Amino acid sequence: MSSNVIPTITLGTDGPLVGVQGLGCMGMSEFYGETDTAEALATLERALELGVTLFDTADIYGSGRNEELIGPFVRANRDKVVLATKFAIERREDDPQYRGIRNDPAYIRQAVDASLRRLGVDVIDLYYMHRRDPQVPLAESVGAMGELVRAGKVKHLGLSEVTGAELREAHAVHPIAALQSEWSLFSRDVEHSAVPAAAELGVAFVPYSPLGRGFLTGAFAHAGELSSNDFRQFQPRFTGDNAARNAALLAPVQKIAATHGATPAQVALAWVQQRAEVHQLAAVVSIPGTRKRTRLEENVAATALRLSPEELAQLEPIAGQVAGDRYPDMSFTSAGRE
Repeated sequence: MSSNVIPTITLGTDGPLVGVQGLGCMGMSEFYGETDTAEALATLERALELGVTLFDTADIYGSGRNEELIGPFVRANRDKVVLATKFAIERREDDPQYRGIRNDPAYIRQAVDASLRRLGVDVIDLYYMHRRDPQVPLAESVGAMGELVRAGKVKHLGLSEVTGAELREAHAVHPIAALQSEWSLFSRDVEHSAVPAAAELGVAFVPYSPLGRGFLTGAFAHAGELSSNDFRQFQPRFTGDNAARNAALLAPVQKIAATHGATPAQVALAWVQQRAEVHQLAAVVSIPGTRKRTRLEENVAATALRLSPEELAQLEPIAGQVAGDRYPDMSFTSAGRE
């Protein structure tokens, strides 16, 4: 592809200027099988060359290793990179399967300092609450996050996997620049309340897993094709009869891709990007994750692809036919609070 950089957009009403597509860095350290560190670092550099400026990590990814991995790259390009990281999901060294959620102010202050140390930076551009603990008043959590802004440790605030009502409540405490939740041709539950609230408030939407964790690309058809250390083996959508039913749903994606001389991944990403117009959102900046330059270039090329109303109509029914939940335990998402 050409070396032309992608367009830019403001992340919400008062957020930073970013490329219209970002990069999810999680898979460079964990969850999707073995990774090549040298290629992952080269992918970061290539992303910046192509105009990708929003780089997304979290303290949970690799138990901090992902922040440490991208830290040198961020520091070397600090004036060009918009750095996003997250807190709230707690892990334990003595129990690899444990996942807890912490939103209390003391934990937030501890988490941001730990992330700043691992990244080796003075300030985080966009700091997300990764998951919501309903037992902690939202005003307390967002209030503590706002204190980080006033202290100069964080520039902008974000939330992940919250409902529309929760977004409104949080935004009343401190301006929220971005909401990050799963949104793709296979996952559209955010359209019930979160998307309308974001549109109303001028909050940018940052879809994670816009490629359905790779399933929409056709890279794999069922969990049995994945490596033993790939967490997608345990995702309900990719196992048993669900996998076969969901693979059949890709036919219109593949047909549209062939019409454009594009790939299914590019069609899926173009669909997500056009959600901004459909829902009157201030911005939609998806963060497809990859650790390979070839995949990155394929994803970035999707920013130039525009689907017709007729093509969008062909894709419309897919999400309603998907078999299986997004996670084995949906209590870890906003779904149970809608």
